[in-house]
Amino acid sequence: MFSIQARQLFGGFVLPVLVLVAVAIVLLGQIWPQGPERVRLVVLEGMGPIYRVLTWPEREVQAWRGQLQGLANLQAENTRLRTENTKLLHWYNTAVTLGAENARLKGILHWGAEVQTAFVSGQVIREEDGPYLRAVLIDTGTQHLPPGALGVDANGLVGRVSEAGPQVVRLLLVTDTASRLPVTMQPSGTDAMMVGDNTPVPRLMYFPQSHPPQEGERVETRRQSGLMGGVPIGHVHFLGPGHPAVLLDADLDHLDIVRVFSTPQIPDPPPAEGRVREHPPLHATDPQAETPSVLHALEKFMPFTKVEN
Repeated sequence: MFSIQARQLFGGFVLPVLVLVAVAIVLLGQIWPQGPERVRLVVLEGMGPIYRVLTWPEREVQAWRGQLQGLANLQAENTRLRTENTKLLHWYNTAVTLGAENARLKGILHWGAEVQTAFVSGQVIREEDGPYLRAVLIDTGTQHLPPGALGVDANGLVGRVSEAGPQVVRLLLVTDTASRLPVTMQPSGTDAMMVGDNTPVPRLMYFPQSHPPQEGERVETRRQSGLMGGVPIGHVHFLGPGHPAVLLDADLDHLDIVRVFSTPQIPDPPPAEGRVREHPPLHATDPQAETPSVLHALEKFMPFTKVEN
């Protein structure tokens, strides 16, 4: 269709044009940092219905396979459920007793009202699995979710929200190399940092050398600013001497429904009348003492000057 000279000329222009486009994209990202993220989220939201249509046959096949397996193992499943119901009845009675005791102790301490944690359940519509990225896209409808919110499945922690759009959020999995999560081991109470490395077992780092993690300990999130604590993650397992890792409870290879907490942190209960002060004041105050004037109060901001009335 084109002559050899035309194709050679066109081929010579391709590389410079691509270089200029790449430089322009880099400059645009520096000038307008939120621009690429917004464009990416808009594209993902537009592709959301297409992802749902493409994954519909797979979801239906999995549902049919589960139904057929259930019919084949119906008798064994009934026996197992009867045994579990007996155990659950025992633990239900224990939970009721502990709940009543907990309520009585909170009444003695004049504990404030408990804060309810809100969450949104969404379906995974796409898995982004590559050499440098471990993430999933979740359809959350019209619910607004803040970046940093935790996502869990039926077993444990899955990841944190890295980008949030009006209808779709990207959940960065705990196995991604960019994932850094403060955790606590129970029952020892040792703190550490769980670091993803694109393998199924994230590593544990920055723990006290005097209190290293122990094999089989439970791992859960550590409460701090912007992060909800007490979310189960997995168990400690040593890959080698001095190399602790976390065996995740969540099944990251077969994610379907993910629950995302719209409240990334549970605040302290509000103070109630008669409640004991948890954090005493730094300096004791005398109610009979004279209140300092505004000029004398400025001395703490000007330590090398003396304010005179």
